Amino acid sequence: MIGWIILGIVVLLIAVFISYYNRFALLENRIENSFSQIDVQLKKRADLIPNLMASVKGYMKHEKGVMDSVTEARKALVGAKSIDKKLKADNALESALGRLFAIAENYPNLKASENFVQLQEELSAIEDKVAYSRQFYNDSVLDYDNLFSTFPGNMFAKMFSRKQKEYLQITEAERKVPKVEF
Repeated sequence: MIGWIILGIVVLLIAVFISYYNRFALLENRIENSFSQIDVQLKKRADLIPNLMASVKGYMKHEKGVMDSVTEARKALVGAKSIDKKLKADNALESALGRLFAIAENYPNLKASENFVQLQEELSAIEDKVAYSRQFYNDSVLDYDNLFSTFPGNMFAKMFSRKQKEYLQITEAERKVPKVEF
């Protein structure tokens, strides 16, 4: 009888170990997938930039500095390999695009161009998807970190050599309230 009780306890412990190991693995996979979704949206945005630039070039021949900064920021984003580098390059691209759209305001014919408006709307839709993907990533990190920091998950995290995950943070520039002038 005692042998069956010990066997039952051993089987229960093995089941708990497997369960926690699998939960950590699933949550890590969700985090990886959610970052991949961010990456997909950033790539779509980077692929849209050359079309946007082509429609703008004819109108803004003397705004070469802005065009160059958008091109360089896009190149950095496409070439970035790590999460940190992708996020840094993404912030640089957002800044460069902001300057491009601010200058575009000075060109009424460009603002009225159907191609430019369509590209701008597509870019806006992608920005919404990037924001959603970032939120999903942070939600996935929250689930993982909750498991990591609660009992008995914290014990299993140490046994499985798991590390806490980092949230995607917004930059200080993104925290500033935009200035709207008419």
